Amino acid sequence: MATTVRRTVLTLPAGPLGPENPLPALRPLDETHEVDERDRAALPRDMARQIGFQPLSTVLPARILDGYGRERTPTALDAIVIENDRLRATVLPGLGGRVHSLHHKPTGRELLYRNPVLQPADFALNGAWFSGGIEWNIGATGHTALSCAPLHAARVPAPDGGEMVRLWEWERLRDLPFQVDLWLPEDSDFLHVGVRIRNPHEHTAPVYWWSNIAVPEGERTRVLAPADEAWHFGYERTLTRIPVPVSGSVDRTYPLRGEFPADYFYEVPDGTRRWIASLDEDGHGLVQTSTDLLRGRKLFLWGSGAGGRRWQEWLTEPGTVGYAEIQAGLARTQLEHVPLEPGAEFSWLESYGPLSADPRAVHGEDWAAARAETEQRLAEALPRADVEAAHAAWRPFADTEPGESLATGSGWGALEVRRGKYELPGTPFADSTLGEQQQPWLELLDQGTFPEPRRAAPPGPSMVSPHWRDMLETAPAEPLTEYHLGIAQWHAGDRAQAVRSWERGLVLASSRWPLLRCLAVAADEGRQRDRAADLYGEAFDDLCGRRRDEGEDWTAAAAALGREALEALLAAGRPAAARSVWAALPPAIRQRGRFRLLEARLLLAEGDRAAARAVFDEGFEVEDLREGAQILDEVWAGITDEPLPDRYNFRMRPEH
Repeated sequence: MATTVRRTVLTLPAGPLGPENPLPALRPLDETHEVDERDRAALPRDMARQIGFQPLSTVLPARILDGYGRERTPTALDAIVIENDRLRATVLPGLGGRVHSLHHKPTGRELLYRNPVLQPADFALNGAWFSGGIEWNIGATGHTALSCAPLHAARVPAPDGGEMVRLWEWERLRDLPFQVDLWLPEDSDFLHVGVRIRNPHEHTAPVYWWSNIAVPEGERTRVLAPADEAWHFGYERTLTRIPVPVSGSVDRTYPLRGEFPADYFYEVPDGTRRWIASLDEDGHGLVQTSTDLLRGRKLFLWGSGAGGRRWQEWLTEPGTVGYAEIQAGLARTQLEHVPLEPGAEFSWLESYGPLSADPRAVHGEDWAAARAETEQRLAEALPRADVEAAHAAWRPFADTEPGESLATGSGWGALEVRRGKYELPGTPFADSTLGEQQQPWLELLDQGTFPEPRRAAPPGPSMVSPHWRDMLETAPAEPLTEYHLGIAQWHAGDRAQAVRSWERGLVLASSRWPLLRCLAVAADEGRQRDRAADLYGEAFDDLCGRRRDEGEDWTAAAAALGREALEALLAAGRPAAARSVWAALPPAIRQRGRFRLLEARLLLAEGDRAAARAVFDEGFEVEDLREGAQILDEVWAGITDEPLPDRYNFRMRPEH
């Protein structure tokens, strides 16, 4: 059959994604992948330089997604299927363009770990993320803020005369447009993926990209890459160079032989073909290869310990086969950001397909022989020159204007293109995609004023780039304008000026709680705990007085502000005030897992250990438990000296 592209609907048990958190993400980025500045001196100079190159301080202007749940119901998801005689790829354009499945027809094998459920969890830079398939990570160290966001998608002519699928969007953390072209040549066993990131600005931009591929793990599944060394990162915030495959008497190329979750960034020598493969006990599995620009390769494993197994269960369901991730990126490690010059672009081609190799060599003790066997089978299945030729053939088609629309992303790209008058052939951001969230900013752009809201509601999203900050500074100083201006100033690092803007806005504001909350965060970041507690209490009281209904926006605001207020009041040693906030929360919010944990903390602060223990004994699930978080251990340790129950054990590193 010739290659076909069609739309379909995929139904999966899915946890509800819930609304955006309406509170601007002013706090420092909660990212576990950091290295102490003192430790960078021992790293290669280029690596240390890129680790220190413009790391994110917050996820602004993105909004936090933390309103999801764990009660899964059958949910219809729009999908795009790209198919030929050999392969069938299923893509979810509404969820970051994730490749959910890659099915090899001749063998009947699923080449990816295909998650049977869609369970949001707190792993993305801005919260909600889910496991499985192939994900496209752009922005900054971590899982992209677009993990659960819609991308634009359309049919585009392919280099061989058939069709390919283009995914594209405007990545807001770095203010950059990107595209992913999925191309399956007729009779091919390999899915080609052309990626392009453009910098339309007049300044150098920091770029991050990692393609993450979830693959089934097994006792005899081995991950192979062309390297004899790797950089190990084990959630203790240190980066250590180790030999491959054996380190500490353990062969780390078998994901289940490690105890704790860990990253292994392979040191692939210059000039070596870029590839990584995951092969089972019979030598069958998936290989990913690329043109040389995509230099990095990595293995992430959950390990065999209780914490890693609990996370696997948490992200899918009991009884499901576990997974590891093989990955490919622009830098050697995920802690780095690569400079992209003004007006320049990065482009490369990746290929994904089945691979079979001699299991005796793959699983033998001779690592060089295992690598050589795998690389030889890859050369036979897809020669390196063919990947280079496919990239060259694709490049002229990257600018081709899309045809039939298959999915629609956000309106933020259209707003930026309109403001900057950018010419971006191949990735149109049409005015028709502008929506309610963009309208106030469109008015600021066209008329120079930021409109006051027509109804009482939590403020909409902010814009924080220098261009928008300049426009806010020259707009009439209305309370909502001062609110957004302060957020842009905060993002730029001008925190004193941000506080002044929020204080000016308070003078005439009818709805005070959004400004008070910003000032509370500023006080908390300045280690003024008592002032932060005062401001949070005042902000929560104002929200309760102005809340108009039980709608989704108000409920999200009450939950988000109530949680922050409780945490600030407990940190300031004010359990009585925290109890008042708790009592004012709607009952449905108090029943959420995050708030059950807060209840236990409140009871501990009140001196009632037995009641706090009862909360744990009754059982709860913190839906938005953060990767690497230790809050469950800490609260439990305040209650009892007994071992932490298995259901609450999400430890990602050894106890100290």
